[in-house]
Amino acid sequence: MGELRGDQAVWVFDSETVRIRFETKGWFKSPLFKLLGSLELPVGAVREVDFRPGAGRKKGWILNLRLHDRMDPYAAVGAMLDDKYQPFRLTGPAKSELIAEYLADQLGFAAEQAALPDPRAVLDLVPSPPLHVLTSEGTARFDTDGLSLVWSGGYASGYKKKKQRREFDLAEITGVEWAPVDDWGWGFVRVVSGRWGRSADAKPRNDLNVLRAGAEGNEIHQAFLLAATVTAYLWAREDTDRRALDSAVMDTEETPPAGFDDPRWWKDTARNAVEALRGPRLTFNLPGRSGNASSEVGEDEPKDRREPVLEPAPDRKGEPVDTTWIFEQIERLGDLHAKGLLTDEEFGDKKAELLDRI
Repeated sequence: MGELRGDQAVWVFDSETVRIRFETKGWFKSPLFKLLGSLELPVGAVREVDFRPGAGRKKGWILNLRLHDRMDPYAAVGAMLDDKYQPFRLTGPAKSELIAEYLADQLGFAAEQAALPDPRAVLDLVPSPPLHVLTSEGTARFDTDGLSLVWSGGYASGYKKKKQRREFDLAEITGVEWAPVDDWGWGFVRVVSGRWGRSADAKPRNDLNVLRAGAEGNEIHQAFLLAATVTAYLWAREDTDRRALDSAVMDTEETPPAGFDDPRWWKDTARNAVEALRGPRLTFNLPGRSGNASSEVGEDEPKDRREPVLEPAPDRKGEPVDTTWIFEQIERLGDLHAKGLLTDEEFGDKKAELLDRI
């Protein structure tokens, strides 16, 4: 187990987990890290360990962890997030460079050996619902069922106050966008939903899919954390839906009969088919012949040798012979012949016998 102390946090890691304990004391510390407190990152989620000596402040070191696809919801919604607010970034002084480089190498080796974690492990990297966010414009509440926006703050527009609120089921949310502070001192979270579209000219102030956050306090960081949390739960839901679909597909696939891969099973099947075709034979009153339809049942054969289920029903009063059954049997024999279970002679004899019945 190794411990690496940096400017923003203390990382403690072994071959399975990186435990990140953020430094939260002092007014200069990141409001986002204060909201997070701590994280436990599976080593298998790490795709790359990037260690850069002398690249930090006062020639200090920088250590970045880049995660596998759909494992870092903060990077997914925070492409414009300041580097110093990245949860999986650590910086430190030059005097601890050697120990930092050594531990970074150890972490990189452990990540290469570790298996990919369950996709739902991303939920351990965000706060557990319910999550409440309070801004100057209103509030947001997120739980595992959905997200609600309420515009009750003093900076909410008259249009939003008139509409009061908007509800989103988790199943109808397709994404969450986060925008940092603009020139007017506002950032915002926008919910992307097929049910609630927005016009191309809709501004955040009047967009009912948007909750704005002011630059004061930690509003912006709350909004950013909301966007990352919803994104993680969308990924987990999509993974659950995919597994359910895969399971349904597997359930609909035909299960091969017992012994399907056993050559003896095929030989027995072929023998039974041939024996069935050797059973009682029917003759029909074909066009141009006189007399009623008659059948030769083979009365001298034991009853248990007869295969009435495989025989076509006799025609009635000049009705045309049902050839469907005959062609089905020829096709069946053709499959057995293609598998090498009937010789050319056997296949030819039985095919001719079947065609004679037409």
